[in-house]
Amino acid sequence: MNDESTPTAMPFAGSAQAFGAAAEGMVKALSGLNLPVPQLAQIQADYLKSAAEVWNQSLQRLQGDDAARAAPLADRRFGSAEWADNPAAAYTAQMYLLNARSLMHMADSVEADAKTKARIRFAVQQWIDMASPSNILALNPDALKKAVDTQGQSITTGMQHLLQDLRKGHVSQTDESVFEVGRNVATTEGTVVFENALFQLIEYKPLTAKVHERPMLFVPPCINKYYILDLQPENSVIRYTVEQGHRTFVVSWVNPDESLRTKTWDDYIEHGPIAALRAVQAITGQDSINTLGFCVGGTILSTALAVLAARGEQPAHSVTLLTTLLDFENTGILDIFIDEAGVRLRELTIGAGAPAGPGMLKGKELATTFSFLRPNDLVWNYVVGNYLKGESPPPFDLLYWNGDSTNLPGPMYCWYLRHTYLQNELKQPGKLTVCGEQVDLGAIEAPFFVYGSREDHIVPWAAAYASMPLIGGTKTFVLGASGHIAGVINPPAKGKRSYWTNSKLHAQADDWFKGATEHPGSWWPTWSEWLKPHGGKLVGAPRAPGNAKFKAIEPAPGRYVKVKV
Repeated sequence: MNDESTPTAMPFAGSAQAFGAAAEGMVKALSGLNLPVPQLAQIQADYLKSAAEVWNQSLQRLQGDDAARAAPLADRRFGSAEWADNPAAAYTAQMYLLNARSLMHMADSVEADAKTKARIRFAVQQWIDMASPSNILALNPDALKKAVDTQGQSITTGMQHLLQDLRKGHVSQTDESVFEVGRNVATTEGTVVFENALFQLIEYKPLTAKVHERPMLFVPPCINKYYILDLQPENSVIRYTVEQGHRTFVVSWVNPDESLRTKTWDDYIEHGPIAALRAVQAITGQDSINTLGFCVGGTILSTALAVLAARGEQPAHSVTLLTTLLDFENTGILDIFIDEAGVRLRELTIGAGAPAGPGMLKGKELATTFSFLRPNDLVWNYVVGNYLKGESPPPFDLLYWNGDSTNLPGPMYCWYLRHTYLQNELKQPGKLTVCGEQVDLGAIEAPFFVYGSREDHIVPWAAAYASMPLIGGTKTFVLGASGHIAGVINPPAKGKRSYWTNSKLHAQADDWFKGATEHPGSWWPTWSEWLKPHGGKLVGAPRAPGNAKFKAIEPAPGRYVKVKV
């Protein structure tokens, strides 16, 4: 930390003036946009009125009026007694929140197209979250009290945490020393039975005497590691599937290094799920396989199945898509990052035609981007705890996985950006040629189970629902509570959250929801009941993984998932 980025030595009065000057600068920047004069005048009038009220309340407190004591603020950053009892801290927090509201009102008032307004809102919100007085040691009474109580040890420890994170290249969100892949995360017993340059195929040891004759193949996202589906035994989607009697295989994508920088989207389709499907067919002797794709893994799986359909093959007996985009019309907050200029820049720097040759999208860049989609929860919360208070973040398997980022080959990533997020061509039958075949998602002849999460900011649930008209066969849609990850990883034993079902499919997602029925708990049993008849008859569980051709390579979770960025 230094005085330029974090003015820890600045006295309270000077800091308040600095906040005011910074807010004034942001107001001037917003004023340079097309803001309707009447709305701007109303925002200014409301601001002056509220600022006067905050100031008068503060003066009354300084004069000893207990009735003017500030109540604890609802914002958890300022919810402690230290913020409420300290007149200067209470005033700073109240003025900060007033400035934040006024700036967001101004951003909402800008006359511009929807995408420009979304970008302005995002930029203003980022600045607001960064400028919180809770992020500054001199203005954070919680951190100052801890420094006094510990005789400065909390500051010393915080600086040590900062230096450690600078070496690691990211803000620590959990105690990473507690976890080890294969020891206490990704522990479901299995064996790697196939591998190529892009992935390892894991076959999991049956947990039942008999298994369904038709196997199950999971295709996780390649922008994260597969063990989000196998964090702990009690919240493992993989283990749950095995417990239901399904012979389960999972793709574990490689964390690519520079040797794979030329790999394309076609490579990921042909040598990813298509190769995995072939291997599972050969190992089990079954031509028809149940399949599941999660997030980008669902997009990749669906593309692969459409390629195979164009070749006259229908290997999927069923398809489950979890928080997956096939129609990229509504990509939520991620849309603000996507435009022709941005995609073209990526293509010129790391794409297949880059003048200096193809490059890599670094995993840390992806992780940072996703963290700043929720900066208060995933960035500033840890800045305050780790550095200002000298606290070690508690161990949390999900956040350990979140920090275990992966690289992506530039050509693959650039193709994905352009043809899905930017040009939304995957949903158009025959528009895209992948692996030499024209892609038509509607040609996939399998029943689909499509899941969305109601508070998902990565794949808005209405966007997940938009897959329904693109796919053929019978279709089931289920909506779960919570977000992109927590909604999916919701084991029945926890008894948490809820989900919605409606057998009648409507053209619009909102109409579907109006007629939906809410159920308490996890959606997993509903999916399991749907999947059960697709598994076929029960047969004796295999005694060993693989077969004579696909021999055991190493125990799960394998080498690929352990490679760090």
